[in-house]
Amino acid sequence: MAQRIQKDDIVKVISGVSKGTTGKVVKVLSKKNAVLIEGMGVKHRKVKPSQTNPTGGHKDIHVATPLHKVALVIDEKTSKTSRIGYAKNADGAKVRLARQAKNKEIK
Repeated sequence: MAQRIQKDDIVKVISGVSKGTTGKVVKVLSKKNAVLIEGMGVKHRKVKPSQTNPTGGHKDIHVATPLHKVALVIDEKTSKTSRIGYAKNADGAKVRLARQAKNKEIK
């Protein structure tokens, strides 16, 4: 099944700790049904000392946000969101449609 949210889309978090924040999608993890959003979900992980890293320390990791917690932003000025549908255009290609914008095609 095609993903409704794609790379380089602007999305808004609609639930959770970061509710209301917007960001650009860096990567879509389709097997986990999650997305990596630029500037969000950066956590710190402690690293145990090893032979390659004898002092140990901290490492920054990027934590994914589940797809059901984000919505596509169709108007960046007002940050209005929309659900996404699909249809075939005149050429027969499958295109994404913004349902709250009266089925306007998403570029």
